Amino acid sequence: MPAVKPDSENAGYDIYPTFRIDEGRIERGLRSLADLIARNKIILIDGYAGVFFEQVRRDLDRYLRNEHNISAKWLTTSDYLKPENEIERLVSPSLGGDDPLFGKRSTLELKEFFSSTDTSADINNNRDKPIIICGVGAALFSGNGLLIYLDLPKNEIQFRSRAGFVTNIGKGTPADPKQMYKRFYFVDWVVLNKHKRDILERIDFLADTQRQDDIAWLKGDDFRSALTEMSRNAFRARPWFEPGTWGGSWIRDNIKGINREVPNYAWSFELISPENGIILESSGILAEFSFDFLMYKEAENILGDCHQRFGTDFPIRFDFLDTFDGGNLSIQCHPLPYYMKENFGEDFTQEETYYILDTKENAGVYLGFNNDIDKEEFKKALEYSFMDNRPVNIGDFVLIHPAKKHDLFLIPYGTIHGSGKNNLVLEISTTPYIFTFKMYDWLRPDLDGKPRPLNIQRGMDNLYFDRKGEKAINELISKPVLLKEGHGWQLFHLPTHSTHLYDVHRYHFSNSVDINTDNKCHVVSLVEGQSVKVKTKRGRLFAFNYAETFIIPAAAENYSVINESEGDAVLVIAFVK
Repeated sequence: MPAVKPDSENAGYDIYPTFRIDEGRIERGLRSLADLIARNKIILIDGYAGVFFEQVRRDLDRYLRNEHNISAKWLTTSDYLKPENEIERLVSPSLGGDDPLFGKRSTLELKEFFSSTDTSADINNNRDKPIIICGVGAALFSGNGLLIYLDLPKNEIQFRSRAGFVTNIGKGTPADPKQMYKRFYFVDWVVLNKHKRDILERIDFLADTQRQDDIAWLKGDDFRSALTEMSRNAFRARPWFEPGTWGGSWIRDNIKGINREVPNYAWSFELISPENGIILESSGILAEFSFDFLMYKEAENILGDCHQRFGTDFPIRFDFLDTFDGGNLSIQCHPLPYYMKENFGEDFTQEETYYILDTKENAGVYLGFNNDIDKEEFKKALEYSFMDNRPVNIGDFVLIHPAKKHDLFLIPYGTIHGSGKNNLVLEISTTPYIFTFKMYDWLRPDLDGKPRPLNIQRGMDNLYFDRKGEKAINELISKPVLLKEGHGWQLFHLPTHSTHLYDVHRYHFSNSVDINTDNKCHVVSLVEGQSVKVKTKRGRLFAFNYAETFIIPAAAENYSVINESEGDAVLVIAFVK
Protein backbone atom coordinates (compact mmCIF):
# COMPACT_ATOMS: atom_id res chain seq x y z
CA MET A 1 0.00 0.00 0.00
CA PRO A 2 1.33 3.47 -0.81
CA ALA A 3 2.10 5.94 1.97
CA VAL A 4 -0.10 8.63 0.42
CA LYS A 5 -3.58 8.26 -1.06
CA PRO A 6 -3.24 8.01 -4.89
CA ASP A 7 -5.05 10.51 -7.08
CA SER A 8 -8.56 9.33 -7.84
CA GLU A 9 -8.62 10.54 -11.44
CA ASN A 10 -9.86 7.17 -12.66
CA ALA A 11 -13.27 6.70 -11.12
CA GLY A 12 -14.24 3.17 -10.18
CA TYR A 13 -13.42 0.47 -7.69
CA ASP A 14 -11.00 1.82 -5.06
CA ILE A 15 -8.35 -0.69 -3.95
CA TYR A 16 -7.26 1.62 -1.08
CA PRO A 17 -10.54 2.65 0.62
CA THR A 18 -9.97 4.98 3.54
CA PHE A 19 -11.79 6.38 6.54
CA ARG A 20 -10.80 10.00 6.94
CA ILE A 21 -9.96 11.44 10.33
CA ASP A 22 -8.90 14.96 11.35
CA GLU A 23 -5.98 16.58 9.57
CA GLY A 24 -2.46 16.14 10.92
CA ARG A 25 -3.17 13.01 12.98
CA ILE A 26 -0.91 10.54 11.15
CA GLU A 27 2.88 10.92 11.06
CA ARG A 28 5.46 9.19 8.87
CA GLY A 29 8.85 7.71 9.67
CA LEU A 30 10.81 6.27 12.58
CA ARG A 31 12.75 9.51 13.06
CA SER A 32 9.71 11.33 14.44
CA LEU A 33 8.89 8.31 16.61
CA ALA A 34 12.44 8.39 17.97
CA ASP A 35 11.83 11.98 19.07
CA LEU A 36 9.03 10.75 21.33
CA ILE A 37 11.00 7.80 22.64
CA ALA A 38 13.83 10.13 23.63
CA ARG A 39 11.60 11.79 26.24
CA ASN A 40 10.86 8.55 28.14
CA LYS A 41 12.75 6.22 30.46
CA ILE A 42 10.89 2.91 29.85
CA ILE A 43 9.68 2.14 26.34
CA LEU A 44 7.80 -0.97 25.28
CA ILE A 45 7.76 -1.70 21.53
CA ASP A 46 5.23 -4.49 21.09
CA GLY A 47 3.67 -5.78 17.89
CA TYR A 48 2.56 -8.59 15.63
CA ALA A 49 4.65 -11.57 14.54
CA GLY A 50 5.99 -10.75 11.08
CA VAL A 51 7.13 -7.23 11.97
CA PHE A 52 10.85 -6.75 11.27
CA PHE A 53 11.65 -5.86 14.89
CA GLU A 54 15.41 -6.10 14.43
CA GLN A 55 15.42 -3.51 11.69
CA VAL A 56 13.16 -1.25 13.79
CA ARG A 57 15.60 -1.61 16.67
CA ARG A 58 18.64 -0.76 14.49
CA ASP A 59 17.01 2.30 12.92
CA LEU A 60 15.63 3.68 16.19
CA ASP A 61 18.93 3.11 17.97
CA ARG A 62 20.75 5.02 15.23
CA TYR A 63 18.36 7.99 15.49
CA LEU A 64 18.62 8.03 19.30
CA ARG A 65 22.42 7.95 19.22
CA ASN A 66 22.98 10.38 16.36
CA GLU A 67 20.23 12.91 16.97
CA HIS A 68 19.60 12.74 20.72
CA ASN A 69 22.93 11.46 22.05
CA ILE A 70 21.08 8.66 23.84
CA SER A 71 22.54 5.21 24.33
CA ALA A 72 19.55 3.08 25.34
CA LYS A 73 19.57 -0.34 26.96
CA TRP A 74 17.74 -2.66 24.55
CA LEU A 75 16.03 -5.86 25.68
CA THR A 76 14.63 -8.24 23.06
CA THR A 77 11.57 -10.30 23.97
CA SER A 78 12.65 -13.22 21.79
CA ASP A 79 15.55 -13.78 24.20
CA TYR A 80 12.99 -14.67 26.89
CA LEU A 81 11.08 -17.24 24.83
CA LYS A 82 11.00 -20.85 25.91
CA PRO A 83 13.29 -23.20 23.94
CA GLU A 84 11.97 -24.06 20.50
CA ASN A 85 11.31 -27.71 21.37
CA GLU A 86 9.20 -26.66 24.37
CA ILE A 87 7.15 -24.30 22.23
CA GLU A 88 6.66 -27.07 19.68
CA ARG A 89 5.24 -29.31 22.43
CA LEU A 90 3.06 -26.44 23.60
CA VAL A 91 1.48 -25.77 20.20
CA SER A 92 1.38 -29.31 18.78
CA PRO A 93 -2.13 -30.17 20.11
CA SER A 94 -3.50 -27.39 17.90
CA LEU A 95 -1.72 -28.38 14.68
CA GLY A 96 -3.66 -31.48 13.63
CA GLY A 97 -0.71 -33.87 13.42
CA ASP A 98 -0.04 -34.79 9.79
CA ASP A 99 -3.13 -33.01 8.47
CA PRO A 100 -1.75 -30.57 5.86
CA LEU A 101 -4.60 -28.06 6.24
CA PHE A 102 -6.49 -28.23 9.50
CA GLY A 103 -5.76 -27.87 13.19
CA LYS A 104 -7.75 -26.78 16.24
CA ARG A 105 -8.06 -23.26 17.56
CA SER A 106 -5.56 -22.74 20.36
CA THR A 107 -6.54 -21.82 23.91
CA LEU A 108 -3.03 -20.66 24.80
CA GLU A 109 -2.07 -17.20 26.09
CA LEU A 110 0.95 -15.35 24.71
CA LYS A 111 2.64 -15.31 28.12
CA GLU A 112 2.86 -19.12 28.00
CA PHE A 113 5.47 -18.82 25.21
CA PHE A 114 7.95 -17.10 27.54
CA SER A 115 10.19 -18.61 30.21
CA SER A 116 10.07 -15.31 32.06
CA THR A 117 8.89 -11.74 31.58
CA ASP A 118 10.75 -10.36 34.59
CA THR A 119 13.07 -7.53 33.52
CA SER A 120 13.23 -5.78 36.90
CA ALA A 121 16.94 -6.50 37.34
CA ASP A 122 17.81 -4.97 33.96
CA ILE A 123 15.71 -1.90 34.72
CA ASN A 124 17.23 -1.44 38.19
CA ASN A 125 20.78 -1.88 36.87
CA ASN A 126 20.34 0.70 34.08
CA ARG A 127 18.60 3.61 35.76
CA ASP A 128 20.98 6.04 34.07
CA LYS A 129 19.70 5.24 30.56
CA PRO A 130 16.39 4.51 28.82
CA ILE A 131 15.25 0.88 28.78
CA ILE A 132 13.62 -0.25 25.52
CA ILE A 133 11.91 -3.65 25.52
CA CYS A 134 11.29 -4.63 21.91
CA GLY A 135 9.48 -7.54 20.29
CA VAL A 136 6.31 -9.60 20.31
CA GLY A 137 4.71 -9.43 23.76
CA ALA A 138 6.74 -6.45 25.05
CA ALA A 139 3.74 -5.14 27.01
CA LEU A 140 3.89 -8.30 29.15
CA PHE A 141 7.30 -7.26 30.48
CA SER A 142 6.25 -4.08 32.28
CA GLY A 143 3.06 -2.39 33.39
CA ASN A 144 4.75 0.99 33.08
CA GLY A 145 6.35 2.87 30.25
CA LEU A 146 5.53 4.27 26.84
CA LEU A 147 3.74 1.54 24.86
CA ILE A 148 4.15 1.49 21.08
CA TYR A 149 2.38 -1.18 19.02
CA LEU A 150 3.68 -2.16 15.57
CA ASP A 151 0.94 -3.64 13.40
CA LEU A 152 1.20 -5.50 10.10
CA PRO A 153 -1.54 -6.48 7.61
CA LYS A 154 -2.18 -10.20 7.22
CA ASN A 155 -1.57 -10.12 3.45
CA GLU A 156 1.89 -8.63 4.05
CA ILE A 157 2.59 -11.33 6.66
CA GLN A 158 1.77 -13.96 4.04
CA PHE A 159 3.95 -12.29 1.40
CA ARG A 160 6.84 -12.26 3.89
CA SER A 161 6.28 -15.88 4.89
CA ARG A 162 6.26 -17.03 1.26
CA ALA A 163 9.53 -15.19 0.75
CA GLY A 164 11.05 -16.90 3.82
CA PHE A 165 11.46 -13.61 5.73
CA VAL A 166 9.41 -14.44 8.83
CA THR A 167 8.82 -17.37 11.14
CA ASN A 168 6.17 -18.56 13.55
CA ILE A 169 6.55 -17.49 17.18
CA GLY A 170 9.55 -19.23 18.71
CA LYS A 171 10.73 -20.85 15.48
CA GLY A 172 14.35 -20.37 14.49
CA THR A 173 13.86 -20.78 10.74
CA PRO A 174 10.99 -20.42 8.26
CA ALA A 175 8.97 -23.49 7.35
CA ASP A 176 6.93 -24.34 4.26
CA PRO A 177 4.54 -21.38 3.78
CA LYS A 178 1.42 -23.55 3.93
CA GLN A 179 2.54 -25.11 7.21
CA MET A 180 3.41 -21.67 8.56
CA TYR A 181 -0.04 -20.45 7.59
CA LYS A 182 -1.70 -23.34 9.42
CA ARG A 183 0.26 -22.46 12.57
CA PHE A 184 -0.55 -18.74 12.10
CA TYR A 185 -4.26 -19.45 11.77
CA PHE A 186 -4.72 -21.92 14.62
CA VAL A 187 -2.11 -20.68 17.10
CA ASP A 188 -0.07 -17.53 16.50
CA TRP A 189 -2.83 -15.20 15.34
CA VAL A 190 -5.16 -16.48 18.07
CA VAL A 191 -2.75 -15.72 20.92
CA LEU A 192 -1.53 -12.46 19.38
CA ASN A 193 -5.10 -11.23 18.93
CA LYS A 194 -5.95 -11.98 22.56
CA HIS A 195 -2.89 -10.01 23.60
CA LYS A 196 -3.76 -7.12 21.28
CA ARG A 197 -7.28 -7.00 22.70
CA ASP A 198 -5.96 -6.96 26.27
CA ILE A 199 -3.56 -4.04 25.73
CA LEU A 200 -5.63 -1.90 23.34
CA GLU A 201 -6.53 0.73 25.94
CA ARG A 202 -2.89 0.93 27.12
CA ILE A 203 -1.33 1.67 23.72
CA ASP A 204 0.18 5.16 23.46
CA PHE A 205 1.14 5.00 19.77
CA LEU A 206 0.36 2.60 16.92
CA ALA A 207 2.38 2.14 13.74
CA ASP A 208 1.65 0.51 10.39
CA THR A 209 4.92 -1.20 9.45
CA GLN A 210 4.11 -2.72 6.03
CA ARG A 211 6.46 -0.13 4.44
CA GLN A 212 9.49 -0.88 6.56
CA ASP A 213 11.41 2.25 5.56
CA ASP A 214 8.40 4.55 5.77
CA ILE A 215 6.12 3.58 8.64
CA ALA A 216 2.95 5.53 9.45
CA TRP A 217 1.92 6.10 13.05
CA LEU A 218 -0.56 7.94 15.23
CA LYS A 219 -1.47 8.46 18.87
CA GLY A 220 -3.41 5.74 20.63
CA ASP A 221 -6.10 8.23 21.70
CA ASP A 222 -6.60 9.37 18.09
CA PHE A 223 -6.76 5.75 16.94
CA ARG A 224 -9.37 4.78 19.52
CA SER A 225 -11.44 7.86 18.68
CA ALA A 226 -11.29 6.91 14.98
CA LEU A 227 -12.56 3.42 15.80
CA THR A 228 -15.51 4.89 17.69
CA GLU A 229 -16.30 7.20 14.78
CA MET A 230 -16.13 4.28 12.33
CA SER A 231 -18.49 2.24 14.48
CA ARG A 232 -21.28 4.79 13.90
CA ASN A 233 -20.71 5.46 10.20
CA ALA A 234 -20.10 3.68 6.90
CA PHE A 235 -16.68 2.22 6.01
CA ARG A 236 -14.90 -0.33 3.83
CA ALA A 237 -12.20 -2.80 4.69
CA ARG A 238 -9.14 -2.85 2.45
CA PRO A 239 -9.63 -5.61 -0.14
CA TRP A 240 -6.79 -7.79 -1.33
CA PHE A 241 -6.44 -10.13 -4.24
CA GLU A 242 -4.98 -13.59 -4.75
CA PRO A 243 -4.37 -15.84 -7.76
CA GLY A 244 -5.49 -19.45 -7.73
CA THR A 245 -5.37 -22.54 -9.86
CA TRP A 246 -8.94 -21.99 -11.13
CA GLY A 247 -8.68 -18.17 -11.24
CA GLY A 248 -10.12 -15.98 -13.97
CA SER A 249 -9.87 -12.65 -15.73
CA TRP A 250 -12.76 -10.48 -14.49
CA ILE A 251 -10.92 -8.95 -11.52
CA ARG A 252 -7.78 -8.27 -13.56
CA ASP A 253 -9.77 -6.70 -16.40
CA ASN A 254 -12.13 -4.59 -14.30
CA ILE A 255 -10.20 -3.42 -11.23
CA LYS A 256 -7.51 -0.82 -11.83
CA GLY A 257 -4.26 -0.52 -9.93
CA ILE A 258 -3.76 -4.15 -8.93
CA ASN A 259 -0.60 -6.10 -9.74
CA ARG A 260 -0.90 -7.55 -13.23
CA GLU A 261 2.23 -9.75 -12.94
CA VAL A 262 0.18 -12.76 -11.87
CA PRO A 263 -1.32 -15.62 -13.90
CA ASN A 264 -4.91 -14.75 -12.85
CA TYR A 265 -6.99 -13.61 -9.93
CA ALA A 266 -9.15 -16.18 -8.18
CA TRP A 267 -10.21 -14.18 -5.13
CA SER A 268 -10.90 -10.67 -4.01
CA PHE A 269 -11.09 -10.70 -0.22
CA GLU A 270 -13.61 -7.92 0.19
CA LEU A 271 -14.39 -8.52 3.83
CA ILE A 272 -12.78 -11.37 5.72
CA SER A 273 -12.46 -9.71 9.09
CA PRO A 274 -9.69 -11.90 10.56
CA GLU A 275 -7.40 -10.97 7.65
CA ASN A 276 -8.53 -7.62 6.22
CA GLY A 277 -7.29 -4.25 7.37
CA ILE A 278 -8.93 -0.86 7.75
CA ILE A 279 -7.15 2.21 6.38
CA LEU A 280 -7.19 5.57 8.15
CA GLU A 281 -6.38 8.70 6.16
CA SER A 282 -5.24 12.04 7.55
CA SER A 283 -3.87 14.85 5.39
CA GLY A 284 -3.54 12.30 2.59
CA ILE A 285 -1.29 9.98 4.66
CA LEU A 286 -2.47 6.36 4.98
CA ALA A 287 -2.12 3.96 7.90
CA GLU A 288 -3.59 0.46 7.87
CA PHE A 289 -4.51 -1.55 10.95
CA SER A 290 -6.17 -4.91 11.44
CA PHE A 291 -9.95 -5.10 11.45
CA ASP A 292 -9.71 -6.89 14.83
CA PHE A 293 -8.92 -3.62 16.56
CA LEU A 294 -12.29 -2.21 15.54
CA MET A 295 -14.13 -5.21 16.98
CA TYR A 296 -12.13 -5.18 20.23
CA LYS A 297 -13.01 -1.52 20.76
CA GLU A 298 -16.54 -1.21 19.36
CA ALA A 299 -18.10 -4.65 18.83
CA GLU A 300 -21.44 -3.68 20.36
CA ASN A 301 -21.79 -0.60 18.15
CA ILE A 302 -20.85 -2.67 15.10
CA LEU A 303 -22.99 -5.75 15.72
CA GLY A 304 -26.03 -4.40 17.57
CA ASP A 305 -28.54 -7.11 18.38
CA CYS A 306 -26.15 -10.01 17.70
CA HIS A 307 -23.27 -8.69 19.82
CA GLN A 308 -24.08 -10.99 22.73
CA ARG A 309 -24.01 -13.99 20.40
CA PHE A 310 -20.76 -13.22 18.56
CA GLY A 311 -18.80 -11.06 21.00
CA THR A 312 -15.83 -9.60 19.12
CA ASP A 313 -16.16 -11.96 16.13
CA PHE A 314 -17.54 -10.32 13.00
CA PRO A 315 -19.97 -12.94 11.65
CA ILE A 316 -20.34 -12.19 7.90
CA ARG A 317 -17.85 -12.49 5.05
CA PHE A 318 -17.95 -11.12 1.48
CA ASP A 319 -15.49 -12.14 -1.22
CA PHE A 320 -15.34 -12.59 -4.98
CA LEU A 321 -14.67 -15.88 -6.76
CA ASP A 322 -13.53 -15.17 -10.31
CA THR A 323 -13.75 -18.02 -12.83
CA PHE A 324 -14.13 -15.87 -15.98
CA ASP A 325 -12.19 -17.81 -18.64
CA GLY A 326 -10.82 -19.83 -15.74
CA GLY A 327 -11.74 -23.20 -14.31
CA ASN A 328 -14.32 -24.86 -12.10
CA LEU A 329 -13.89 -24.64 -8.35
CA SER A 330 -13.35 -27.93 -6.59
CA ILE A 331 -16.40 -30.03 -5.73
CA GLN A 332 -16.61 -29.44 -2.01
CA CYS A 333 -18.63 -29.07 1.16
CA HIS A 334 -18.33 -27.36 4.56
CA PRO A 335 -18.56 -28.89 8.04
CA LEU A 336 -21.61 -29.35 10.21
CA PRO A 337 -21.66 -27.15 13.36
CA TYR A 338 -20.87 -29.93 15.84
CA TYR A 339 -18.05 -31.21 13.60
CA MET A 340 -16.63 -27.68 13.33
CA LYS A 341 -16.60 -27.23 17.11
CA GLU A 342 -15.25 -30.68 18.00
CA ASN A 343 -12.54 -30.85 15.33
CA PHE A 344 -11.47 -27.23 14.78
CA GLY A 345 -12.58 -25.36 17.91
CA GLU A 346 -14.64 -22.79 15.97
CA ASP A 347 -17.84 -21.44 17.53
CA PHE A 348 -19.83 -21.37 14.30
CA THR A 349 -19.42 -23.03 10.95
CA GLN A 350 -18.81 -21.98 7.35
CA GLU A 351 -22.05 -21.59 5.38
CA GLU A 352 -22.25 -19.79 2.06
CA THR A 353 -24.35 -18.36 -0.69
CA TYR A 354 -23.28 -17.56 -4.25
CA TYR A 355 -24.64 -14.25 -5.52
CA ILE A 356 -23.93 -14.14 -9.26
CA LEU A 357 -22.57 -10.69 -10.04
CA ASP A 358 -21.61 -11.39 -13.66
CA THR A 359 -21.40 -14.28 -16.12
CA LYS A 360 -20.13 -15.31 -19.52
CA GLU A 361 -21.55 -17.96 -21.83
CA ASN A 362 -22.32 -21.42 -20.41
CA ALA A 363 -21.90 -20.29 -16.80
CA GLY A 364 -23.13 -22.78 -14.24
CA VAL A 365 -23.05 -23.75 -10.57
CA TYR A 366 -22.65 -27.28 -9.17
CA LEU A 367 -25.12 -27.60 -6.28
CA GLY A 368 -26.90 -30.58 -4.74
CA PHE A 369 -26.98 -34.19 -5.88
CA ASN A 370 -28.73 -35.87 -8.76
CA ASN A 371 -31.90 -37.69 -7.78
CA ASP A 372 -30.35 -41.16 -8.21
CA ILE A 373 -27.24 -40.45 -6.14
CA ASP A 374 -25.65 -43.54 -4.58
CA LYS A 375 -23.48 -42.55 -1.61
CA GLU A 376 -21.05 -45.45 -1.85
CA GLU A 377 -20.71 -45.19 -5.62
CA PHE A 378 -19.93 -41.49 -5.28
CA LYS A 379 -17.26 -42.15 -2.66
CA LYS A 380 -15.64 -44.92 -4.70
CA ALA A 381 -15.54 -42.75 -7.83
CA LEU A 382 -13.75 -40.00 -5.90
CA GLU A 383 -11.27 -42.39 -4.26
CA TYR A 384 -10.45 -44.19 -7.52
CA SER A 385 -9.95 -40.83 -9.19
CA PHE A 386 -7.52 -39.78 -6.47
CA MET A 387 -5.56 -43.05 -6.50
CA ASP A 388 -5.46 -43.56 -10.27
CA ASN A 389 -5.39 -39.90 -11.37
CA ARG A 390 -8.36 -40.39 -13.63
CA PRO A 391 -11.24 -37.95 -14.19
CA VAL A 392 -14.74 -38.26 -12.76
CA ASN A 393 -17.83 -37.24 -14.71
CA ILE A 394 -19.14 -35.09 -11.88
CA GLY A 395 -22.40 -34.51 -13.75
CA ASP A 396 -23.24 -38.16 -13.08
CA PHE A 397 -23.53 -37.29 -9.37
CA VAL A 398 -23.95 -33.53 -8.89
CA LEU A 399 -26.60 -31.19 -10.30
CA ILE A 400 -25.39 -28.42 -12.61
CA HIS A 401 -27.58 -25.30 -12.67
CA PRO A 402 -27.31 -22.56 -15.30
CA ALA A 403 -26.21 -19.28 -13.70
CA LYS A 404 -27.26 -15.78 -14.63
CA LYS A 405 -26.70 -12.33 -13.12
CA HIS A 406 -28.42 -11.71 -9.77
CA ASP A 407 -29.17 -15.38 -9.05
CA LEU A 408 -28.60 -16.42 -5.42
CA PHE A 409 -27.57 -20.05 -4.83
CA LEU A 410 -27.83 -21.30 -1.24
CA ILE A 411 -25.05 -23.44 0.24
CA PRO A 412 -25.91 -24.39 3.83
CA TYR A 413 -23.36 -26.52 5.68
CA GLY A 414 -23.16 -30.11 4.48
CA THR A 415 -24.10 -29.26 0.87
CA ILE A 416 -22.13 -30.47 -2.16
CA HIS A 417 -21.27 -27.50 -4.36
CA GLY A 418 -18.76 -25.56 -6.46
CA SER A 419 -18.86 -22.66 -8.89
CA GLY A 420 -18.39 -23.52 -12.52
CA LYS A 421 -16.27 -21.45 -14.87
CA ASN A 422 -17.32 -18.10 -16.36
CA ASN A 423 -18.86 -16.74 -13.15
CA LEU A 424 -18.02 -13.76 -11.01
CA VAL A 425 -19.47 -14.89 -7.69
CA LEU A 426 -20.05 -12.57 -4.77
CA GLU A 427 -19.69 -15.15 -2.04
CA ILE A 428 -21.76 -14.16 0.98
CA SER A 429 -20.85 -16.33 3.92
CA THR A 430 -20.29 -16.70 7.59
CA THR A 431 -16.80 -15.59 8.58
CA PRO A 432 -14.93 -18.94 8.93
CA TYR A 433 -13.11 -19.20 5.62
CA ILE A 434 -10.61 -22.07 5.39
CA PHE A 435 -12.85 -25.03 6.23
CA THR A 436 -13.49 -26.32 2.73
CA PHE A 437 -13.46 -30.08 2.26
CA LYS A 438 -12.34 -30.51 -1.36
CA MET A 439 -13.59 -33.83 -2.65
CA TYR A 440 -12.76 -33.59 -6.34
CA ASP A 441 -10.46 -31.02 -7.93
CA TRP A 442 -10.36 -31.92 -11.61
CA LEU A 443 -6.90 -33.61 -11.29
CA ARG A 444 -5.09 -30.27 -11.34
CA PRO A 445 -2.09 -29.12 -9.29
CA ASP A 446 -1.92 -25.93 -7.25
CA LEU A 447 0.00 -22.92 -8.56
CA ASP A 448 3.16 -24.27 -6.92
CA GLY A 449 2.88 -27.43 -9.03
CA LYS A 450 2.03 -29.63 -6.04
CA PRO A 451 -1.22 -31.58 -5.74
CA ARG A 452 -4.02 -29.80 -3.88
CA PRO A 453 -4.98 -31.78 -0.75
CA LEU A 454 -8.37 -33.50 -0.85
CA ASN A 455 -10.59 -34.34 2.12
CA ILE A 456 -12.88 -37.02 0.71
CA GLN A 457 -13.64 -38.73 4.02
CA ARG A 458 -14.23 -35.47 5.89
CA GLY A 459 -16.61 -34.47 3.13
CA MET A 460 -18.47 -37.78 3.30
CA ASP A 461 -18.81 -37.37 7.07
CA ASN A 462 -20.54 -34.01 6.61
CA LEU A 463 -22.70 -34.30 3.48
CA TYR A 464 -26.50 -34.30 3.36
CA PHE A 465 -27.27 -36.74 0.56
CA ASP A 466 -30.98 -35.88 0.69
CA ARG A 467 -30.25 -32.47 -0.87
CA LYS A 468 -30.91 -33.82 -4.33
CA GLY A 469 -33.15 -33.52 -7.35
CA GLU A 470 -36.27 -31.38 -6.96
CA LYS A 471 -35.59 -30.91 -3.25
CA ALA A 472 -32.24 -29.29 -4.07
CA ILE A 473 -33.78 -27.10 -6.78
CA ASN A 474 -36.59 -25.98 -4.46
CA GLU A 475 -34.47 -25.40 -1.34
CA LEU A 476 -31.10 -24.25 -2.66
CA ILE A 477 -32.03 -21.57 -5.19
CA SER A 478 -33.41 -18.40 -3.60
CA LYS A 479 -36.69 -17.04 -4.96
CA PRO A 480 -36.96 -13.25 -4.46
CA VAL A 481 -40.07 -11.87 -2.77
CA LEU A 482 -41.11 -8.21 -2.93
CA LEU A 483 -41.33 -6.89 0.64
CA LYS A 484 -41.90 -3.16 0.22
CA GLU A 485 -41.91 -0.50 -2.42
CA GLY A 486 -42.16 3.25 -2.66
CA HIS A 487 -41.65 6.00 -5.16
CA GLY A 488 -38.68 4.87 -7.27
CA TRP A 489 -37.59 1.97 -5.07
CA GLN A 490 -38.34 -1.68 -4.27
CA LEU A 491 -37.11 -3.94 -1.47
CA PHE A 492 -36.84 -7.66 -2.17
CA HIS A 493 -36.20 -10.48 0.29
CA LEU A 494 -33.84 -13.15 -1.06
CA PRO A 495 -34.59 -15.92 1.43
CA THR A 496 -31.65 -17.99 2.59
CA HIS A 497 -31.79 -21.58 3.84
CA SER A 498 -33.47 -22.20 7.19
CA THR A 499 -30.09 -23.10 8.75
CA HIS A 500 -28.26 -20.01 7.47
CA LEU A 501 -27.53 -17.58 10.29
CA TYR A 502 -27.78 -14.59 7.92
CA ASP A 503 -30.38 -13.28 5.52
CA VAL A 504 -30.20 -11.23 2.31
CA HIS A 505 -32.17 -8.21 1.11
CA ARG A 506 -31.90 -6.40 -2.22
CA TYR A 507 -32.86 -2.80 -2.97
CA HIS A 508 -33.60 -1.57 -6.48
CA PHE A 509 -33.86 2.23 -6.76
CA SER A 510 -33.66 4.99 -9.31
CA ASN A 511 -32.88 8.06 -7.19
CA SER A 512 -32.47 7.42 -3.47
CA VAL A 513 -33.64 5.19 -0.65
CA ASP A 514 -33.63 5.53 3.15
CA ILE A 515 -32.71 2.42 5.12
CA ASN A 516 -32.92 1.66 8.85
CA THR A 517 -30.43 -0.72 10.43
CA ASP A 518 -32.99 -1.93 13.00
CA ASN A 519 -30.03 -2.52 15.33
CA LYS A 520 -28.39 -4.87 12.85
CA CYS A 521 -25.05 -4.58 11.09
CA HIS A 522 -25.50 -4.35 7.32
CA VAL A 523 -22.86 -5.69 4.94
CA VAL A 524 -23.59 -4.12 1.58
CA SER A 525 -22.42 -4.42 -2.03
CA LEU A 526 -23.38 -2.31 -5.03
CA VAL A 527 -24.21 -5.04 -7.56
CA GLU A 528 -25.62 -2.83 -10.29
CA GLY A 529 -24.97 0.82 -11.14
CA GLN A 530 -21.75 2.84 -11.33
CA SER A 531 -21.69 4.55 -7.92
CA VAL A 532 -23.72 5.69 -4.92
CA LYS A 533 -23.34 8.19 -2.09
CA VAL A 534 -24.19 7.10 1.43
CA LYS A 535 -25.20 9.68 4.04
CA THR A 536 -25.32 8.55 7.65
CA LYS A 537 -27.44 9.95 10.48
CA ARG A 538 -24.40 11.81 11.75
CA GLY A 539 -24.11 13.75 8.50
CA ARG A 540 -21.01 12.12 7.02
CA LEU A 541 -21.05 11.42 3.30
CA PHE A 542 -19.31 8.42 1.73
CA ALA A 543 -18.90 7.37 -1.92
CA PHE A 544 -18.99 3.73 -3.04
CA ASN A 545 -18.57 2.19 -6.50
CA TYR A 546 -19.77 -0.85 -8.38
CA ALA A 547 -18.70 -4.16 -6.80
CA GLU A 548 -17.40 -2.49 -3.64
CA THR A 549 -18.39 -3.95 -0.26
CA PHE A 550 -19.10 -1.62 2.64
CA ILE A 551 -20.32 -1.93 6.21
CA ILE A 552 -23.06 0.02 7.96
CA PRO A 553 -22.74 -0.64 11.71
CA ALA A 554 -25.87 -1.18 13.76
CA ALA A 555 -25.13 2.03 15.68
CA ALA A 556 -25.44 4.08 12.48
CA GLU A 557 -29.21 3.59 13.00
CA ASN A 558 -30.24 4.80 9.54
CA TYR A 559 -28.68 5.91 6.28
CA SER A 560 -29.62 7.31 2.91
CA VAL A 561 -28.26 5.93 -0.35
CA ILE A 562 -28.21 8.28 -3.33
CA ASN A 563 -27.87 6.82 -6.80
CA GLU A 564 -25.21 8.52 -8.93
CA SER A 565 -25.52 6.07 -11.82
CA GLU A 566 -26.98 6.60 -15.25
CA GLY A 567 -29.54 3.84 -14.71
CA ASP A 568 -31.03 2.13 -11.67
CA ALA A 569 -28.84 1.02 -8.79
CA VAL A 570 -29.10 -2.31 -6.96
CA LEU A 571 -27.77 -2.99 -3.45
CA VAL A 572 -27.40 -6.40 -1.83
CA ILE A 573 -27.48 -6.34 1.97
CA ALA A 574 -26.62 -9.24 4.29
CA PHE A 575 -27.36 -9.26 8.03
CA VAL A 576 -27.64 -11.74 10.88
CA LYS A 577 -31.16 -13.16 11.24
